[in-house]
Amino acid sequence: MIRREFITLLGGAAAAWPLAVRAQQPDRPVIGLLAIGTASSWNLAGFRQGLKDAGYVEGQNLAIEYRFANDDPTRLPELASDLVRRKVRVIAAIASGLVVRAAKDATDTIPIVFGYGADPVKQGLVSSLNRPGGNVTGAISLASELFGKQLGILHELLPQAAHVGVLTNPTSALREAIVKDTQAAAAALGLTVEILYAATGGEIDSLFARLDAAKRAQALLVTNDPFYVAQRVQLATLAARYAVAAIYPFREMAESGGLLSYGPNIVERDRQAGLYVGRILKGENPAELPVLQMNKFELVINLKAAKALGLSFPNSMQLLADDVIE
Repeated sequence: MIRREFITLLGGAAAAWPLAVRAQQPDRPVIGLLAIGTASSWNLAGFRQGLKDAGYVEGQNLAIEYRFANDDPTRLPELASDLVRRKVRVIAAIASGLVVRAAKDATDTIPIVFGYGADPVKQGLVSSLNRPGGNVTGAISLASELFGKQLGILHELLPQAAHVGVLTNPTSALREAIVKDTQAAAAALGLTVEILYAATGGEIDSLFARLDAAKRAQALLVTNDPFYVAQRVQLATLAARYAVAAIYPFREMAESGGLLSYGPNIVERDRQAGLYVGRILKGENPAELPVLQMNKFELVINLKAAKALGLSFPNSMQLLADDVIE
C-alpha cells in the first residue's frame, strides 16, 4: 500500500514538474521582422548584435517571426497584417520606406522600429525626429544627402566623364526625390545625369546591354534601394563586363566586387534598430525615443575591380578610404 502510494506520488510529481519548470521560465517575447528582400539577401548580424546588446538572444529569451516579401512590394501589406494577427510585441521594419509604411498602415498600437535611408518626417511616418510621437521610431541614414559626395567621387575618379547614369528602382517611394536630388547635385558639379530604371534582375541585364550598345553613361551611380543590395553580385559582374565604373551606396556592394562605395554603415544602423527593439521590450515608449541619424559614412575602394576596368585610384582617395580591398 505504501509502495503504491509512493509510486502514485512520484508519477504525479513527474507530470507536474514540466509545468512547474515552464511556469518558472522567463517570458520569451515574440517580435516580427519585415523586409522587402529575400532571407538570403540580408545580413542581420548588426540587428542581432543590437538585440544582444539590449540583453536579448534569439532562441534563448526571444523569438523572431520573419516575413520576407521576396522583392515583391505588393506582398508587404499582407505580411505586415499577418504579424499583427500574431500579436508580436514589436515589428522591425528593415531597409525600405515601403516596409515601414506597410507596417504603419497595419497597426497604430504595436511598436515599429525601422532602419532605412530616408527622412521619416517627410514621408509622414513620424511627427519629428526628436519626438516621433506615435508607435514608430528607429535609425536612418539619409542617402539623399550623399548624392553630391558620390557624384563628386566619381568625377574625381573619371574627370572626363561628363555624363553619369543613375540607377533607380521605379517602384521606390523615393523615386521622384532621387531624380530631383541627383539632378541638383550633378548640376552643381557641371555634370548631366540620365535616370535609369530597373526593378528586376532581367531589367538590370537589359539595361547594361543598352548602355553598352549606345556607348553612353560609362559612369554609374547605384542608388540605395534594398533590391540593388540583394543584386549586388549581378551589378558588379555586369559593370565589369561592360566596363562601367559604378559607385555604390554600401560597403557590402564593394566587398561583392563593386568598384567603390560611399555611404552609411548599415550594420551599425541595424544594430541601433535592434537596440531600440530591446529597449521597447523592456518598457520604453517608442513615441519618446528619438529617431537616430547615422552620421558615419565609409569610403571603400576595390583595387581588384579597378584593375579589371583599367582604372587607378588617386593616392589621395586611397588615403581617405576607410577600407581598401586588394
